[in-house]
Amino acid sequence: MAGPGRDTAVPLVSYLALTPAPHLVANECTACGARYFDRRNACAACPGTSFRPAPLATEGTVRTFTIVHMAAPGVKVPFVAAVVDCGGTQVRANLINVPADPDHVRVGLPVGLAVYSLGTDEQGTEAIGFGFEPVQQPVTQED
Repeated sequence: MAGPGRDTAVPLVSYLALTPAPHLVANECTACGARYFDRRNACAACPGTSFRPAPLATEGTVRTFTIVHMAAPGVKVPFVAAVVDCGGTQVRANLINVPADPDHVRVGLPVGLAVYSLGTDEQGTEAIGFGFEPVQQPVTQED
């Protein structure tokens, strides 16, 4: 993110907030609580037309995933595309900082939001993307 030699950090998507700490923000229907990441004029779940920002949990669990082996030219494969349950809100994102194989990824895997640099332009503006990475589980001693 913004640091020495960088003027600005800009999130790749509008629902990624970088401050005070990185988190995702959904649009929540004030009538029924349905959440969306895109702009809405009306709720798809009820007749509601009013929305409020709703910060999401930064940790969740993998609900489903696929390991992608073929992609557009220039996209490094394999990678893991997943749906992560963040406190009841489903987020589509890539899993990062984990090998893209079924020995390292599973349904129910605890993950946390992670941001990373997509590059910096000539004016010093850094583009910031997000994904989810496995979180360390506390080690418990067996008696």
